[in-house]
Amino acid sequence: MTSSSGQNELRIGLDLGGSKIEGILMSAGAKELARYRVATPRNDYAATVAAIVNLAAKLMQDIPTSTRIGIGVPGSISPLTGLMQNANSTWLNGRPFDRDLAVALATPVRLANDANCFALSEAIDGAGENARIVFGVILGTGCGGGLVVNGRLLDGPRSIGGEWGHNPLPWATSDEYPGPHCWCGRNGCLETWVSGPGMAADHARLTGETLTAVEIAERAGCGNDAARATLSRHADRLARGLAHVVNITDPDVLVLGGGLSQLPHLYEQLPQLMGPHIFADRASIVIKAPRWGDASGSRGAARLWDFPIG
Repeated sequence: MTSSSGQNELRIGLDLGGSKIEGILMSAGAKELARYRVATPRNDYAATVAAIVNLAAKLMQDIPTSTRIGIGVPGSISPLTGLMQNANSTWLNGRPFDRDLAVALATPVRLANDANCFALSEAIDGAGENARIVFGVILGTGCGGGLVVNGRLLDGPRSIGGEWGHNPLPWATSDEYPGPHCWCGRNGCLETWVSGPGMAADHARLTGETLTAVEIAERAGCGNDAARATLSRHADRLARGLAHVVNITDPDVLVLGGGLSQLPHLYEQLPQLMGPHIFADRASIVIKAPRWGDASGSRGAARLWDFPIG
């Protein structure tokens, strides 16, 4: 895939995550020239804006001010109100985030959902390169997704394209219904089951142990039966959720991102677990790890000015 504009310009991409903000400076040839990370301020809108401005300034040292900036955010700008919506970093919701950032940075910015940025990066020159339909999955603090078809990021008139994490867990069993309460106000959202905190909460409910997803995976690797059972339940629920996406979008490849994408058993188990739920005589599915790892979000953000969205 090639860009139709900005061939000679540098790009800055910022990825606003739940725990960190990552920024990269990228050449027109997609070469990473610089990368920095800072902690994400919690529950403080002004501090979040300031952290982004400071990180961008660090990247823009000795760089022309015309450098374009793209930002991946944990939500989206509502086309109806122009305000932030659906962010699990809830202090951003209801704010004119893109306009405030443009003023603070003194340059136009382009915002997109962080999972959309991840999917765009992996579809352009990542694990989904040359595939016609790519669904990028974020499994981290939250649960998001992005869909790229023929090089175009599909977002839609409500700016919620790919938001599979706030659909209910498919084919729920009696003990999974109505499901845990979600920050969005509903119960049983996929995010409450398959995100890192969702896995941790499931483990705590059944064992009484308060562990992070990383700690659960470490214990499972050491043969702990309770931890292994938690990973098994998580993989089964994730398989059902992803099969639902496959039945709607029929992607050539699924690319997993976020912290949980580093769990190797998912690539081994998910295709087989998903098979019975895929409505086709060819139920096999290609699932890949991201080529660009956790840098994919910022790389995709840097390319928001150069690839079509809609």
